[in-house]
Amino acid sequence: MTTLQEPCRSTVGMTFEQMLERVRYEGAYPTRAQAEESARAVLAALGRQLTGDERVELAARLPHEAAVAFTSAIPDAERLTGWGFVKDLASRTGATAATTRWDAGTVLRVVAQLAGEELLGRVLDRLPSGYALLFGRAELTQAA
Repeated sequence: MTTLQEPCRSTVGMTFEQMLERVRYEGAYPTRAQAEESARAVLAALGRQLTGDERVELAARLPHEAAVAFTSAIPDAERLTGWGFVKDLASRTGATAATTRWDAGTVLRVVAQLAGEELLGRVLDRLPSGYALLFGRAELTQAA
C-alpha cells in the first residue's frame, strides 16, 4: 500500500497567513477568502506541472498549507506552456483568461520570492516556455 507523505515543513519564516496577505495586497483582492481561493487554485495547478527535485524543494520553501495545496495533485503527463497553464486553470476555475492570468501572476510572484533565485531558475528550466512572465521574470529566448 502506498501512502501519501505530508510535505516537508517549511524552512522559511513566512506563515500561510502572511503569504495570503501578500497575495491579497499584490493582487488587490478585496477579501482574504478571494486571495486564498486564488492561491490554492494556482498552487495546485503549478503542482500538476512541476516534477522532480524542484517540486520537493519548492514544497519545502512554502508555508505548510501552501505546500499541501501545491502537492495535492499528481503531476499531469501533458506539459503545458505558460499560456496553456493559464487556459487550463481558467477552464478549471470558470474564470476568464484575463482574470486567471492576473491570479496566476500574483500568486506565482509571491512563490518566486519564497523560492529564491537559484531554485526559481531551476523551476523555470524544468517548465516549458511561457512561465517566466507568470513568475515576474523576463523570458529570454535564444536567437535562431
